[in-house]
Amino acid sequence: MSTVIKGGTVVTAGDTFPADVLIEGEQIVALGQGLSGDKVLDASGAYVIPGGIDVHTHLDMPFGGTVSSDDFFTGQRAAAFGGTTMHIDFSIQPKGASLRETLDIWQAKATGKAVIDYGFHVAITDLSEALLEEMAHCAEYGVTSVKLFMAYKGALQVDDTTLFRAMQQAAKHKLLIMVHAENGDAIDVLIKDALAADNLAPKYHALTRPPELEAEATARAVRLAEVSGAPLYVVHLTNAGALEAVRLARARGGAGHIFAETCTQYFFFTKDDLAREGFEGAKWVCSPPFREKHDQAALWQGVADNSLEAVSTDHCPFWFEGGQDGRTPGKELGKASFAQIPNGCPGIEERLMLLYTHGVRTGKLSLNRWVELCSTNPARLFGCYPQKGAVAPGSDADLVIWDPEAKRTLSAATQHQRTDYTLYEGWEVVGAPRTVLSRGQVLVDNGEWQGEAGAGRFVHRRPFGL
Repeated sequence: MSTVIKGGTVVTAGDTFPADVLIEGEQIVALGQGLSGDKVLDASGAYVIPGGIDVHTHLDMPFGGTVSSDDFFTGQRAAAFGGTTMHIDFSIQPKGASLRETLDIWQAKATGKAVIDYGFHVAITDLSEALLEEMAHCAEYGVTSVKLFMAYKGALQVDDTTLFRAMQQAAKHKLLIMVHAENGDAIDVLIKDALAADNLAPKYHALTRPPELEAEATARAVRLAEVSGAPLYVVHLTNAGALEAVRLARARGGAGHIFAETCTQYFFFTKDDLAREGFEGAKWVCSPPFREKHDQAALWQGVADNSLEAVSTDHCPFWFEGGQDGRTPGKELGKASFAQIPNGCPGIEERLMLLYTHGVRTGKLSLNRWVELCSTNPARLFGCYPQKGAVAPGSDADLVIWDPEAKRTLSAATQHQRTDYTLYEGWEVVGAPRTVLSRGQVLVDNGEWQGEAGAGRFVHRRPFGL
């Protein structure tokens, strides 16, 4: 069974050209003019792009006495409606568990539910000697990126010894080290000071996690990576100071092994959103927190000049008012104190639309750079290019027919993410998916769901740099 996408303009990270795209089975087999197939999808007036790849998500993740509200079916379905056809989720090591056991726990969450292809990072919280040795087997597991937290003291945070030893092992085995870069020790002091002063409102989440502590931790992680020789990927970078640390590393010769991402939401909100009336600000509680207007400008510059290689979402949704009608608890757990608010925001569905509307249409990003940030660079950095992230013969037919003039109004009432709010309530976007395919199978067509639970597959990724 062949499918041809006809009449569209193919947009890749490097080129823009009119072409039909011929698909046989699960793969692209040809690009050209006048191609024919058993099934025809009309791309007239539209772009044909590689499906989005979101390398930073948290589906069905336990956190702060609850669990993120999207599972591997609802979260992936929402991703597909937004034009994302692959994601990489974080499997977080329970204390004492091996890496294999950790990955098996997360694989069980995805089995039978996944609708798009996916991979895993493994997050180390308890680095025993046995686990250090097991890192040598990560490539066999198909998981070649390892995350460590420099924040969340007493829960997920590791010390510098653990971080550095993991980096040394990663350097030996071509693993990409990922860090959540905030100084958790200093943040812990500031949180305790705020609680002692009875400063409990959501805005104090941002005030106790100042940007300087992210910048310091970023610079420290960079220097440790330089000494260890490990490639480093700084996740969810939010501010000008942290970006400066990345740029300085590049200037010292780290362009081939120091990388960073930001997330969609950091372009649009500030810490003032956490100070909204009543408990409303809890919707914007995530870590690192939102910063200032000048930091937003720095991030736009960072994605334009390649200081930031990718834009992901850190999709970690919680109910705003959970615990009702059998739903899991949500943000309301922190009504008495900001320190108890589950950290995270929804966003896996809106990413491509927001960046197209506010990046491409405003001239901040070219079409090609948009594709590069949202699909191709993630595939390259995380060991699955050109299987993913490309529109080329031999690549998986993960494709989006993108209507550049389609108008949508973002709303909790119409989103597919399983939560009761969106940060972008009432925002209009221009440019949206018309048709979304995963390995040649249509998942979404003109707003109608055609996917199937269990069809998504685990992607066995290559070691870093190969």
